[in-house]
Amino acid sequence: MELGKRIRLIRKEQKRTQSEIATACGFTKSMLSKIESGSTMPAVATLMKIAGALGVKVSDLLEPDVSNGTVFTTAAEYNDVNKWIKTSNGYSFYAFASGRRDKTMQPYMFVAEKDEVKSHVFSHEGEEFIYVLSGKMKYRVGNLEYEMNAGDGVYFNSLEEHLVIPLSAQVKYLAIFTEENRKSSDGK
Repeated sequence: MELGKRIRLIRKEQKRTQSEIATACGFTKSMLSKIESGSTMPAVATLMKIAGALGVKVSDLLEPDVSNGTVFTTAAEYNDVNKWIKTSNGYSFYAFASGRRDKTMQPYMFVAEKDEVKSHVFSHEGEEFIYVLSGKMKYRVGNLEYEMNAGDGVYFNSLEEHLVIPLSAQVKYLAIFTEENRKSSDGK
């Protein structure tokens, strides 16, 4: 997978070690090594931590060529299974507009299979909006749990621990993340 190679390239361009980046992300050097070698595919929250530690956007890790222009995505593009990333946590995602640089939000399409998703919580900088397209799932944010069906949505602070629990055989949902919290009006 090219993702690991891009992470390694950016890290080496910055003359930084695996240990330094792993420590900044809060996981082991071994995990970063597996991501860089392509032997494990990280969760989106992990990609956000790596991007933050490297001082880049997630899109810089996902796409080698980025622009500031409008990004149009056809249904044929996101229906192409070769363009999806299958994580080691048992779900797949498609990153819309990954070729756009300096964006404040990142839209993703997720597919989670009931018997494949490993129970794990996410927590990362920013805010998040989840909208269920098909299927049924529980979505836990902090201490609250929401049973969500097609057409349901939830918006929350991504620093709160959150996780998805598919209830139907498959659940497809749209997730829109910001990569950092908004600054207050006084700039702090």
